[in-house]
Amino acid sequence: MLKFLSNRTINKYKKTINEINNIYYILKEYPNDLLKKQTEKLKLNIRDNKLNTNNNLIEAFATVKEAIARTTGIVLFDVQLLGGIILHNCNIAEMKTGEGKTFVALLPAYLNCLESKGIHIITVNDYLVERDAKLAQKIFSCLNITIGKITQETKYPQRKKEYEADITYLTNSELGFDYLRDNMATHKNDIVQRNLNYAIIDEVDSILIDEARTPLIISGEAKEENKLYEKAKIVSDALENKKHYKIDEKSKNIILTEKGVSLCENRLKIQNLYNINSPWLRYIINALKAKELFIKNRDYIIKDNKIIIVDEFTGRIMEGRRWSDGLHQSIEAKEKVKVEKENKTLASITYQNLFLLYKKLCGITGTAKTEENEFLNIYKTTVIEIPTHKKCIRKDLPDLVYKSEYNKWQAIAKECFDMYQLKRPTLIGTTSIEKSELLASMLRELDIPYNLLNAKPNNIKREAEIVAAAGQKCSITISTNMAGRGTDIILGGNPEKILRLAIQKYIIEKNHDKTLREEELKYSISNILKKSEIEIISKYIKIKITEDKNIENIIDNMINKKNEIKLLKIYNKLMDKYSEICQQEKKEIIKLGGLYVIGTERHESRRIDNQLRGRSGRQGDRGTSRFFLSLQDNLFRIFGGKNIQKLMTDLKVEENIPIESIILSKSLNNAQKKVETYFYDIRKQLFDYDEVINNQRKAIYRERKKILNSIFTRDCLIEYGEHTIQEMIKTYKQENNNYEIIQQILRLLNIKKSLNKEEIKNMKTGELQHFFSEQFRTSYDLKEAYLEQLRPGLIRQLEKYYLLQQVDKAWQDHIDKMNLLKEYIGWRSYGQQDPLIEYKNEGFNLFINMIIYIRQTVIYLIMRSRLIININS
Repeated sequence: MLKFLSNRTINKYKKTINEINNIYYILKEYPNDLLKKQTEKLKLNIRDNKLNTNNNLIEAFATVKEAIARTTGIVLFDVQLLGGIILHNCNIAEMKTGEGKTFVALLPAYLNCLESKGIHIITVNDYLVERDAKLAQKIFSCLNITIGKITQETKYPQRKKEYEADITYLTNSELGFDYLRDNMATHKNDIVQRNLNYAIIDEVDSILIDEARTPLIISGEAKEENKLYEKAKIVSDALENKKHYKIDEKSKNIILTEKGVSLCENRLKIQNLYNINSPWLRYIINALKAKELFIKNRDYIIKDNKIIIVDEFTGRIMEGRRWSDGLHQSIEAKEKVKVEKENKTLASITYQNLFLLYKKLCGITGTAKTEENEFLNIYKTTVIEIPTHKKCIRKDLPDLVYKSEYNKWQAIAKECFDMYQLKRPTLIGTTSIEKSELLASMLRELDIPYNLLNAKPNNIKREAEIVAAAGQKCSITISTNMAGRGTDIILGGNPEKILRLAIQKYIIEKNHDKTLREEELKYSISNILKKSEIEIISKYIKIKITEDKNIENIIDNMINKKNEIKLLKIYNKLMDKYSEICQQEKKEIIKLGGLYVIGTERHESRRIDNQLRGRSGRQGDRGTSRFFLSLQDNLFRIFGGKNIQKLMTDLKVEENIPIESIILSKSLNNAQKKVETYFYDIRKQLFDYDEVINNQRKAIYRERKKILNSIFTRDCLIEYGEHTIQEMIKTYKQENNNYEIIQQILRLLNIKKSLNKEEIKNMKTGELQHFFSEQFRTSYDLKEAYLEQLRPGLIRQLEKYYLLQQVDKAWQDHIDKMNLLKEYIGWRSYGQQDPLIEYKNEGFNLFINMIIYIRQTVIYLIMRSRLIININS
């Protein structure tokens, strides 16, 4: 029970949680078929207006709790029920690592899917989508709830079916790209998403904070000369830091000096680098960014002769993603790989505005409290800390700060050596692939076995195995960023994972004649099973390996063959033995102090550091964390390590002696707060600027949807025509009855009738509008009759085609103009003008011009169409 809670917000739910548990005990007695009928019963309550989702909460949560217990053997804690209530009320729940966040999301997902409007559970990568959807499928199969999942591998025609499921698991990027593609569809049957109803975001801080710096973009190839990138790279190589340009590491920007500008102009043989008609400035700046700010094996890797981005927050590679505005091409030129064509933006949206489209939004993560103001200001959601099931007793030791980076890495390697001698499991978090491999090479020299997890493809394949083994005795695990790994580090190891790996190693051992390491022998099934039992497994594997070469599939089949009595007995025997080994090992590790987490550099955000720390001290276990830092680390360099360096010099501190100080740790926290504030301002600015185009986007997408769903598009064309006549006559009157505009109206509407110039001149505005509207309708009726004669229904197809084609073309051109406007509007601040207000005003004018252009172009095309149909075709 929640007796220890004092927070007023949380305390008010005690009664609800007790009621959920009371109904749970009643449902425990239900047979399977009766439990399955719970879903229909709760749906009927909503359908017949007996109860809304809030009134259904207690029984729905109790139903899910029983379904989880029945299918997995896990009984939800009260704090998990509390987390579910917080999510249902559209808040963000902060739950520490290992508290069972995956199960918590199922509670509000089930409750809200009873309305049959679709629920999206959104997470950061395909691995978590696959894993969580598989678990949900197992649990909800006994409640008659359908589960969909969408990954990069999901084919486009299949996506509609997946979105139609009661609950759909997907990544934030797939959700965004599907939304944009739906709003580029040319037929309503091509739309895959339903209305955005309710989203539960896993790792909500990663998606809504970290990912929110960069908008989602769908692009097509643009006609750009790739040789410009290569030439810019040659020029950038001739430029020297500080002499020809300055690097602003805070804003990740490059500023050319006068000498730099002069050298560029001489090398490129141009008069003015800043001439509006010269393309070179952007290419030179991007080439310098590629040279100085984007580092191989930190920001990207080269795979299959292509530049692949590494996510700075999760340490994963981002297949298929490219930096925009020519930056990706500049990095390709730098690394001498094939320079792909630059892309033109076809559609874009920021994550802020994408998720604000949902009627209900909530999220869950281990670290959100540091960003609660941003969640409240932008997403209107409150962060509520959920207490841990057992008190966290991890010790977070003060940072150790060394004068040089070399001494820092030496100290970390020595610490790893000491921990290995003690047999205490240790996790080392690094900030880049390069640093992780540096430490790995140092450990090799010390003859310390380790596991390395970074964005290199050969390491990613072993991700779940590496993280699951990180809690075992003697394990030394090096990892770039631990956010969103999705696998808990369990002290002593996870028996189920160990069983899978043991079978896998046995297959490899037998088929590839590979010898196991000494520490692997205690998990070897050859040392646990009798000879007769080994023969049963060997025979089974031998048959299966001829049918399927995929070892994972063989293991799945073997574990699931529980209807075969002999295999079931062997499986249970192995599980019992591994559980016993893991429990014994856990006791030994706890005596050693639990998992030891080492941070090798403070991140820009405190959240990322807290995610690393949070891997230790899971579920009340003992644990320790410590950061080893140097004055050459980025955070010190960029945000003021000079004072500390002066202090160390004044005190004559030796190179290999660290400073350990709580005051120092506090000053580092303050530096991180400054960085967080700085990046919040960037995201807020992006949000404010995108809010302008977001309102325009909504209007365009609404118009597009109306056209797409319309059966009779003639009304839309007539409306466009009348608006166009009205606008042109207004201009005609403003320009003192300029007859050339009347001629333009005639050409636009394809009206052949000759007019008396004096009569037209004497007509009032209303009369002119009425006259030309009548002429337009008559001309349109004739055009419609002509096209209908050629082929019935042709005019409607033609109308829809021209409408969608011109809306899309004009919108894409408008995005380009708005991007250019955003790029240059900042200069207005020098004229004492607010750039955002100027952007809004000019953006509005551009939007109005775009609408006028769409109307006029569609009318012109439809009135001028001259189609001849081959009757033999």
